[in-house]
Amino acid sequence: MKRQFIIFLVILVTLVSCDKGDVDFITPEPVVKLLFVANEGNFGEGNGSISVINDEGVVNTIENVGDVVQSLLVHNDKLFVIVNNSHTIKVFNIFENGFLELDSEISTNESSPREMIILENKLYFTNWNTSDVKILNLSTYTIESSITLDGLPESIVENNGDIYVGIMMNSDYSDASTVVKINPTTNYVTSTYEVGAGPTSLLVSDDKIYVARTFYDSSWNAFHGTSLIDLNLDDSVSIVNYGAGTVCGGSVHSFKGNPYRSFQGGVASLKSDLTINESTLIGNYEAQNVYSVETIGDKVYVGTYDGYVKILSEDNIEISSYQVGSFPGDFEIWEKQ
Repeated sequence: MKRQFIIFLVILVTLVSCDKGDVDFITPEPVVKLLFVANEGNFGEGNGSISVINDEGVVNTIENVGDVVQSLLVHNDKLFVIVNNSHTIKVFNIFENGFLELDSEISTNESSPREMIILENKLYFTNWNTSDVKILNLSTYTIESSITLDGLPESIVENNGDIYVGIMMNSDYSDASTVVKINPTTNYVTSTYEVGAGPTSLLVSDDKIYVARTFYDSSWNAFHGTSLIDLNLDDSVSIVNYGAGTVCGGSVHSFKGNPYRSFQGGVASLKSDLTINESTLIGNYEAQNVYSVETIGDKVYVGTYDGYVKILSEDNIEISSYQVGSFPGDFEIWEKQ
C-alpha cells in the first residue's frame, strides 16, 4: 500500500510538472509590420512606385506602378492603391515578406481619382474629372454607382455611418469652401457646411470634423487655415485663418488622441481655438523640403522632396531615414501576428 502511494505521488508530480511546463513555455508569435509608401512620381511619366519597408529597415520598391501614385489604403491583407493620372485603382495581396502580388486593376474611366475610404464592403473614392464620389463593390470589384458633387472633391472620411467630403476647388479650379455630408444608404448629400476657402484634408475626432485649408490670392500666394465642424454643437462651424507668412502644409492628423496640423517642417498640435501650438512641433526639417507628413500610432512620418522618408518619435527624435522614390506622399502600415 505504501509503495502504491509513492508511485501515485510520483505520477501526480510528473503530470503537474508537465502541465506547468506547457504553460510557461508558450510564446506569442512575433508581429510582422510593413510600412508602405506611395511615391507619386512625375506627372505624365508613369514612374510612380510603392516602397515597402520591413521591421529590419529593408526597403523594397515596386517600380512603374503608374502615373501618380496618389493614395494608399490597407484593408485586411490587401493594399488598395489609387493611381491618379492612370485613372485606376490597383489591389495588391500583401505577404509577410513584403511581397506585393497584383490581384486586380480597376479602371475608373478617366475620372482622376484622389482619396478613399472603406465602409461596409464598399470603397468610396473622390474624383476630380467627374466631380463625384464613386462606389466600388469589394466583392465584385465593379463600380456600382456614383454621387455627383458640385466642385472637385478631395478628402473623404466617415463618422457614425455618414460620409464627409471636402470640396477643394470649383470646376474652374478656383478655391471652393464647402464640406458635404453624404448618407451612404441613399447616396444623397444631406448637409453642406461653409468652412472657408480651400478644404484639403479632413480629420474626425470626438464627433468633430477638423478641416485643414490651403487657398491662394490672385498672385498665387498661399494662405492657410483650419476650420472645425462641431457635430456635438448643432453642427456649428469655426473658421480660423493664419494670415500671410504662416508656413503650413495641407493636412490635419490625429496624434496620440489629439488633433495636429502640418506646420513648418513637421506637425504641431492645435489649441482649442484652432491656433497652432508651436511649442509642440515635431519635425525640424526645412519646410521647403517637406513634401508630406503623416502620423500613425506614436510615430510621425515625413516625406521629402528629395525622396526620403524620415520617421520621428513623439520626443522629436529622428529614429530612421530611408531613401524611397520620387515625391513620397502617402503612408500605410500593415501588421500581422
